[in-house]
Amino acid sequence: MGSYVVSTREEQEQMLKYIGLCDMGELFSVIPEEVRLKGELNLPSGCGEMDVVRRMEALAEENIRFRHIFRGAGAYHHYIPAAVSRIVQKEEFLTAYTPYQAEISQGILQSIFEYQTMICDLTGMDVSNASVYDGASAAAEAAAMCRDRKRNKIVVSASSNPEVIRTIQTYCFGNGAEVVIVPEKSGVTDLGALEEAITPEVCCFYVQQPNFYGILENYGDIEAIVHKSGAMLVMGCNPLALAVLKTPGELGADIAVGDGQPLGMPLGFGGPYQGFMTARSAHTRKLPGRIVGETTDENGNRAFVLTLQAREQHIRREKAGSNICSNQALCTLRAAVYMAVMGGRGMKEAAEQCTAKAHYLQQELDKTGYKLKYQQPFFHEFVTSTPVPAEKALKHLERQGYLGGLPLSDREILWCTTEMNTRAEMDELAAILKGVQK
Repeated sequence: MGSYVVSTREEQEQMLKYIGLCDMGELFSVIPEEVRLKGELNLPSGCGEMDVVRRMEALAEENIRFRHIFRGAGAYHHYIPAAVSRIVQKEEFLTAYTPYQAEISQGILQSIFEYQTMICDLTGMDVSNASVYDGASAAAEAAAMCRDRKRNKIVVSASSNPEVIRTIQTYCFGNGAEVVIVPEKSGVTDLGALEEAITPEVCCFYVQQPNFYGILENYGDIEAIVHKSGAMLVMGCNPLALAVLKTPGELGADIAVGDGQPLGMPLGFGGPYQGFMTARSAHTRKLPGRIVGETTDENGNRAFVLTLQAREQHIRREKAGSNICSNQALCTLRAAVYMAVMGGRGMKEAAEQCTAKAHYLQQELDKTGYKLKYQQPFFHEFVTSTPVPAEKALKHLERQGYLGGLPLSDREILWCTTEMNTRAEMDELAAILKGVQK
């Protein structure tokens, strides 16, 4: 960050002199004496570069890094082309901040515009923001978008990611909205229970595609039930899966949300990620965050503008529909670069590999006694029963360098594959599990 070095001592003295002060103590004289720091901070003394590197390497070695990953449940181990990180790590992008002065932020505005264009194309929706913190907050923000004075009840499918459900419940606890959970049946939304739950007070129904168990929901019936009552349909989706599945727009969703992590963001111990939100044009003004548009300047040159900023900082707090303040610009840029580098063909191939390998692994696990729990079409995640306690099987895998699936209960595991998994390691995983003693 050569362009962002802090001011020198001489520069600080010049600034103090300019405002008529003698030293830093005088600058902070307004701070009460009793709350000022006395003496030095309780920190170790400085070290040389080599000593610091050794210390950091020793700490890093305490982490467990699995070379073979078969766990998803909302965060996925995908291949990220080298060009993505190379481009995004340019200083101009890393140090760019929220475009408050849009007229001099054309570069960052263009990157947001390109991202919004691609994510709308991917979801089949009309408008996108840029963006929110993660997929869970995107789902909760979407539910808040749907509320009005007559409809204040939010219905959520139990087949959704539990973390997303809890986030929606947390948002609704704060704003006084009621949340109703529709049970799942055979791994998918119980349509009979959904019909009973969709009353005139319901503003929206949230469901994922694929759902938490990796299964493809019956969207045709769900859409008909929800829209018949006048409620809105919010679809949570895996963006990479949309390269091969029907888009939310084609399936009749009003709002489509999800986590952009599969679009070029590493697992990174849980973040930072990026939640995308897209909607039909009728709901544009309710989208939180920023929307960037394309126009021309007075000379006829292509230019970009903030066309909408539906943020609480610009309106009275009690009228605000959202408290989101970040546009996650660096993460959206990463998603945009990933989509541009991969292209439609590359993303489709990655998605096809994900699902093909998941079905291969499921067949191999079946031979070792790990039986498929739900006889439903799935994308790249699936649930199996286990012939031994789940934790015992997973600990056995860990000792061999494998991160197995997510244990859902003592006898159930949610498995996941991506394009990163090879046939050889899937065969070895099945062989390792076969050797686990009951």
